[in-house]
Amino acid sequence: MAEVNTDQGGGKGGKHGKVRAKKASTHIDMTPMVDLAFLLLTFFMLTTTFSKPKTIEINMPVKDGDPTKVNNAITVLLSDKDRVFWYYGEFKPGETQLIKTDFSDNGIRKILLDKNAVAHQEVMKLEDQLAKRQIADSTFKRLAVDAKSQKSALMVLIKTDDKAKYRNVIDILDELSIASVGKYAIVDLMKDEYDLIQKAN
Repeated sequence: MAEVNTDQGGGKGGKHGKVRAKKASTHIDMTPMVDLAFLLLTFFMLTTTFSKPKTIEINMPVKDGDPTKVNNAITVLLSDKDRVFWYYGEFKPGETQLIKTDFSDNGIRKILLDKNAVAHQEVMKLEDQLAKRQIADSTFKRLAVDAKSQKSALMVLIKTDDKAKYRNVIDILDELSIASVGKYAIVDLMKDEYDLIQKAN
């Protein structure tokens, strides 16, 4: 609120008995503005949606089962200096050879997309239907899980040696998500596989 101060400020008269003119001064009360600022601040704080931490879902193998005995499977081996190796199928000592690749678009991503082409195409169709609002979000999630877990879908085993970086594990999980791979597991590195990595140096 603005208040007008009507105080004459100089007494009734001067030397010759003249009355001085009234000087009006204004004083602005900032209390309502401060109240409004706090109300707005409180409103925005209560209505703001805080960002939720993003997590990565990791499928771990069953203790009683043997994840290495699968038909349509790729084993990805991670080592130091961002090196990536892979082989297809079950590991056979003396026969299996590691193939070196990288995290580029034409590297491990292309391999995963080629091996998981059927499931990836189904997920892409579902995403297109979701974008056109032909299916609900809950339906999309359910059908996408079914497409990724079908029998013909690719299984990926991730193995790391003691020199691999955590960032590389996150990178390979991102590549699996891009390639619509829903069946994967992080398992221990076998000694024969470790020896092959050392020979690749």
